[in-house]
This record gives sequence, structure tokens and C-alpha cells, in this order.
Amino acid sequence: MAKNEQFVSQIADIETEFPQWYTDVVLKTKLVDYGPVKGTMVIRPYGYAIWENIQREMDSRFKAAGVENAYFPLLIPMSFMTKEAEHVEGFAPEVAVVTHAGGAKLEEPLAVRPTSETIIGHMMGKWVESWRDLPLRVNQWCNVMRWEKTTRPFLRTSEFLWQEGHSVYATSEEAERETLSMLQLYEDFAKTVLCMPVLTGRKTEKEKFAGAVATYGMEAMMHDGKSLQSGTTHYMGQNFAEAFDIQFTDKDGTLKHGYTMSYGVSTRLIGAIIMTHGDQRGLVLPPPVAPVQAVIVPIAQKKEGVLEACRALEERLRAAGIRVKVDDSDNSPGWKFNEWEMKGVPVRIELGPRDIESGKMTVFRRDTCEKGDGYLLSDAEELIHGLLGSISDNLYLKAQKRMQERIVPADDLDALLAGVNGGCFVRAGWCGCRECEDRVKEYAQATARVMAKENTSEKCVVCGKPSVHTVFFARAY
Repeated sequence: MAKNEQFVSQIADIETEFPQWYTDVVLKTKLVDYGPVKGTMVIRPYGYAIWENIQREMDSRFKAAGVENAYFPLLIPMSFMTKEAEHVEGFAPEVAVVTHAGGAKLEEPLAVRPTSETIIGHMMGKWVESWRDLPLRVNQWCNVMRWEKTTRPFLRTSEFLWQEGHSVYATSEEAERETLSMLQLYEDFAKTVLCMPVLTGRKTEKEKFAGAVATYGMEAMMHDGKSLQSGTTHYMGQNFAEAFDIQFTDKDGTLKHGYTMSYGVSTRLIGAIIMTHGDQRGLVLPPPVAPVQAVIVPIAQKKEGVLEACRALEERLRAAGIRVKVDDSDNSPGWKFNEWEMKGVPVRIELGPRDIESGKMTVFRRDTCEKGDGYLLSDAEELIHGLLGSISDNLYLKAQKRMQERIVPADDLDALLAGVNGGCFVRAGWCGCRECEDRVKEYAQATARVMAKENTSEKCVVCGKPSVHTVFFARAY
């Protein structure tokens, strides 16, 4: 059987069966398995290691920005959920409720955390008394539950992991500024860590977070041209401050309500990585989040000195800060090549008796599937670091080129439909009317993902009236 044929045959065709390709990849690379409760997933060690790397990279950015981590309860009194009318209406269909515990009916039903604006708002109301207590900026890494009807691992499950940051400020200007600064933090993170270009901008009223004054989104283009919402930030105004009595005595002695905002990304980012960078061989992982950045495959490993040389190289690379592993299993080298390619490891190093004798090594890079030999073992640390950086740059530029080429304009609904049918994001004018936004979804099964920062369109793509916003429309996961 030809190289990769055995492994590739286990994965559906990425071009013609993309949803099945995705399912095959997440299961066969052991990222996840299905949980016993419908709609849940078990994140396996390889998948969780990716999340840990995402978490570590992002958490360091939050801390550098002055945000502190905290933890809030999983169970939330239902009375909290009903204090902000728009919020409870938006989440009611997805909320799981605990009514009994310890063999008895509870005095008040408890919501299983779908998001934490209410419980955090309650606690902020207790903690904030004076202008000296502001700003109060916290983040928590936790799980949430939203009872989804249609699920897919990482993209939409009943329970998932995320971070949710919440801040309260004395003024609207400060809260709005942080809403935009966290959106910028997410965008920079997507580019430098996930190697993923994104579109950012304000959401329409229809697409905003329940209870927010304004929601801003980060949208990424997947291999099939659909959009994946990969992060959001929300300016809440005083909606939650008034509902939960977040008040402070200002410098002038008057009692005022604060202004709140929130922001979050989730394990959905792993799905974004898979569908942005993956290919017919399987995963292609960005080096900053890859659990194994370089795998060393011994050639003729039973021959004297081969494994010892591989482990010595492993120690050197690990000391240089590279996540590295020697595959000393009894599988054939070809099997190992295919397995680690499917798992998306950025760099593979092949080391056999002749390499050791000549002081050289053979190196394969996953992003281009190119192999080169003759690299000096003595330069391994510098070489692999350089390759990891080059791979990150190449993955970003490749994804950026695809997105740029697949953003198309439209002046009418037929052109919009043709665009999304062709796997594109469609840039079009919108008059701001909800009926026109609904018509796009009805006619083209597409939604407004984000609004462009500037209105460059003359007329609405639906009704032909003057455009108020230029919007990126797409089909979405």
C-alpha cells in the first residue's frame, strides 16, 4: 500500500464530504470521544493538551492586561436568571435546571451555568461599594452547559469548556473601550497563536448576546467557506448593573450604577484549528498549540546506538523549549510517519544509523509535506525553532490568502446566494432593517456575521434602499 494510503483511506474526502471528514479526524486522531449523555463529548488527552496550550497562551495575555482569575458557582438560582428580561429570554431554551437534590425537592430551582453574567453580577454587587473598588476585572476558566439539539464535537456540544471575563467600570467609555480592546486581544491571539485570520466587528441587533447593548464577534473562515464564530465581546451598559445593584459611591459622593462588559472564547477554537488548517492527511496543528511540536522517528531503531542518539536529541530539543517526543514503539517507520502526519505534528525528524554516522538528520514539515535531508544534528535546536516559526507564518499566510480570495461583493440577493453557494463570505450593503436581514437568511440560508468597520456600500442587498452598514454574510456553524 502506498505511503499515506492506508491512513488517508480512513478519512472521508475533505472536498466532497467535509462534515464527515471533520468527524473522522476528531475521532481517529483521538481528540475526543462521544460521552454517554447525548450531546456531550469526552476530551481525550491529545485534545485536552491542545486546550491547555490555548489556555496557557491566552491566560498569560489576560494577566498581562491586568485581569485576575476567579471561580464562580456552577449552580445559579433561577431567580437570578430572570432579573434581566432579555437575558433570560435568550437563554431559556438552552438552560438545564436542577429541581431535586439529596432526595428532596429544592426550594428554588437552580440553573446549570449557561453563562455567568448573573452570578458574577450578584457578587460584583456585593464587592463594589466605592469608586476605589473600580475597575473590577475578573476571568474564570470553567465549563458551561447549553442544552443543544444538534451537536458536533468542539463546535456545538451540550457541555463545553471556555473562559469568560467580566468587568465593571465607573463609566461607559471605559467599559466600551475594554470591549474593543479584548476583541483586539482575541484577534491578535488568533493570528499569532492559532495562525488563523479572522474578521472582527459589531454584530447586528438580531445576532447580539442576550442582554447586551452591543456584541462584537470574531469570525473565521473554515475550509468549506462557512464561518465559525470564534470569540465574542459584549458591552452591557448598565443592564446587569441595575438588575444586580452594582452601585458605587463616586468621588462626588453620589451613588451610581457601574457599567459592565464580558468576553469569552471556548473549546470551539479547537474546531476552528481543525477546519482552518486540516487537509486530506488529517490535522495540521499550529506550532504554538501543538502538544508535540517535533516527533523523532528512529530508523532501524534496533540497531546499536540509534535509540540512544534519538533520546539524546530529544533531551537537547526539550532543553531548548521544544515539545518533543521519540516514537520508540514497535510499529514500522512508515506507520509512524502516517500516524504523526494524521495527528498534525508540525515537524518530524528521522534519525537512522547513516544519519548518525554523518552527523545529519532528515526533517519533514507537516504544513508543506516536504522532506529535506542533510541537516546538521549539531544545529538541531536552531533549525527546529526556525522551522516552527516558518510553519506558523506559512499556515497564517495560506489561510489569509484563502479568505481574501473568498470574500466577494454582492449587489442583490441572487449574487449573495451565488457567493455563499460558492463557499464564500459575501460583503454587501444593508439598510439596517430586521426584515431585510431575515430575508437574507430565508433566501440564502446565510446570516450577518459581523458589520464592517466602514460602510462602503451604496445600497441594501435586499431592498435597494441606501445602505447603513456593510455586512459580511455567510453560512455558519
